[in-house]
Amino acid sequence: MLIQLAITAMLAALLPLSMVWVSGDSDKYRKLAWVTLFLTFDLIVFGAFTRLTDSGLGCPDWPGCYGQANPLQAHADISAAQAAMPSGPVTVVKAWIEMIHRYLAMCVGVLIIALMAIAWRKWLQSGRKAIKFSPLFPTVLFGFVCLQGAFGAWTVTMKLQPVIVTIHLLLGMTLLALLAWFGARQSNHPQVSRLAVALNRHAVFALVLLAIQIALGGWVSTNYATLACPDFPLCQGMLWPEMDFANGFTLWRNLGMTSSGEYLPVHALTAIHWTHRFFAFAVIAVIAWLALRAARVDGLRKIARWLLAMIVLQFTIGVLTVFLEFPLALAVAHNASAAFLVFLLATLNYKIRTTSEAVPG
Repeated sequence: MLIQLAITAMLAALLPLSMVWVSGDSDKYRKLAWVTLFLTFDLIVFGAFTRLTDSGLGCPDWPGCYGQANPLQAHADISAAQAAMPSGPVTVVKAWIEMIHRYLAMCVGVLIIALMAIAWRKWLQSGRKAIKFSPLFPTVLFGFVCLQGAFGAWTVTMKLQPVIVTIHLLLGMTLLALLAWFGARQSNHPQVSRLAVALNRHAVFALVLLAIQIALGGWVSTNYATLACPDFPLCQGMLWPEMDFANGFTLWRNLGMTSSGEYLPVHALTAIHWTHRFFAFAVIAVIAWLALRAARVDGLRKIARWLLAMIVLQFTIGVLTVFLEFPLALAVAHNASAAFLVFLLATLNYKIRTTSEAVPG
């Protein structure tokens, strides 16, 4: 099975690698970095789709499916589980969704290994003088994707324990931010005004707030607290509904259960949803303020406009998701726009940081 999975991963990575190889781009290493970034973004979006369709246990073992490399080989076991519980976590469709997510993850892993291997080879061939091919960052990316894979395995083996699933989401977003930083390092950027130096701490603060908000959003999703507040801007018709923060934010517990093993009360789900919604206003205000400041700086105007547009889009999707009773497409789009915000803020931080390092003092 492991050999079959390895072959599948290589075949999945063959297409993007071939596209980079035959492209007219003279800097194929830079091209590979950006292709890896793009596929990582796709992986996060498809991971959200996997979670939102309750396909996380579509194959209840790891790394294969019922000990097989693909759902076709495990069709008998999957069909038996589906017949026993038609609306349960294991169905043929859910098994394919889960395995496609794993195949895409393996593809990203192979591409990161390729980036690391190329960097080490080029760096050693240059006598350890080629700064562009410094292998430290690609090696860190490799270690990070291995950690992400471990949490992906624990997500399944620990039966979607909320804290594990949420950390898995955060690690995916962090990997995206690291690849955005790495891709920015490989690219040429227009000169940024020294006025950007003043935004250094503000940009870091905005990225930290966004990470917290994504963690809260992941906590809402993994605890199935989406429907706890079915109205907007109020929650259950109240500004401050009855909430149980103690049980809602106990991290180490099984899905749908309190730490003592009882069913999670509705008021705990309300606390989870309300906190995510309330914190969103602070995140929107900080990022909008940062974008307006960045829009005045030469070299940052384009990314500032993108930030403002994505903040408006993310808020609109969030509101529509409530009013339209949480359709799947909008829920996935909500995750995708959050990932794009991570990419934008990571790139903005890179531009500001490199400008800060170029300015004495």
